[in-house]
Amino acid sequence: MTLAPSFLAAIQMPREVIFGFALALVLVLALTPAIGSLARRIGAVDEPGERRLNELPIPRLGGIALFFAIFVPALVFLDLSRPLRAILIGAGIATVVGAIDDVRSLVWWQKLSGQALAAGVTAGLGVYVDRFTFPVIGVGALPKWIGIALTILWIVAIMNMVNFLDGLDGLAAGVCAISAVTFCLIALSLDRAQPAILSAIVFGAALGFLRHNFYPARIFMGDSGALLLGFVLAAISIEGLLKTAAAVALAFPLLVLAIPILDTSFVVAKRIKHGKPIYSADRFHLHHRFLDRGFSQRQAVLTMYLWCSTLAGAALATRFLAPHAHGHWQLWQTLADGVIGLSVLAASAYIVYELEIVKVSSPRSWHRRRALERERRSA
Repeated sequence: MTLAPSFLAAIQMPREVIFGFALALVLVLALTPAIGSLARRIGAVDEPGERRLNELPIPRLGGIALFFAIFVPALVFLDLSRPLRAILIGAGIATVVGAIDDVRSLVWWQKLSGQALAAGVTAGLGVYVDRFTFPVIGVGALPKWIGIALTILWIVAIMNMVNFLDGLDGLAAGVCAISAVTFCLIALSLDRAQPAILSAIVFGAALGFLRHNFYPARIFMGDSGALLLGFVLAAISIEGLLKTAAAVALAFPLLVLAIPILDTSFVVAKRIKHGKPIYSADRFHLHHRFLDRGFSQRQAVLTMYLWCSTLAGAALATRFLAPHAHGHWQLWQTLADGVIGLSVLAASAYIVYELEIVKVSSPRSWHRRRALERERRSA
């Protein structure tokens, strides 16, 4: 099968990509235990509770380790132009807002205001959507105020989506790692080297954090980590992907970040349906529904990793496997696109089947209900 030239260029990574990834990985591995000890000393600990899945107190503030693991390699390996400085400033604001919430529990409007501040500062310093490229229509410029408004909305939305997703050990970190490495490859193919390096750094930080955060977790990333990762991925998707002439640029972040987008959309719709505030806590999230169907934490997380990987594969195929390149249909590219598309549909259909369509007849769900009934009777 002949691959697109852009893919061959993408896999020839600049050394800054490799070194940035490696330094971020090492830093987060080294810093996370120390941050965990600090969190215990200042009382930033997640206590077991009705909605909590942890059975023991677990320190939060893992986002502080993630921040330094991203910030230090960024200073070393990035050419700190104004847009990249804006992203790092916004990342710092997002981390501070999340850390305060981890320690003192902000009310929803205070947290939202902090998120809007991080997004607004970054957009105001030049990281905003200035155009969209549509197939057939071509490139369309956006007025600056509309571009900034859309950017703030996008960044705040992704920050909250990643925060909502952070409900199982290793789930948010793993999904963000898969998203970051996908963004890195696509950005390299689009000749966006600096966002690609930053994506590689985020990939290294998120992957290394899983050493301490995968089930059973020894530390949680907390809001400090979820808001940080959500912010950086949202900003990279703008600076590295949307600001290009690629006709399918909008599809890249929507596919790569589909799981947090779908999870949040599902939860918000459920809360509206039941007349609950959209910022209230509940068990409508996809990962909660996995557990209600009898999955273990590890099984639920690995299943969502696989789903995320198929969606990331679809984004990569969209970029690198053009079925109708140079005016001619390419047989092998078309077949590969078909296989990848079918795998995405199969994975998504399985999720819908497991979590929505089969609520009563699922064998796993039936056995779980029988076990709960036996426990109630014995009690």
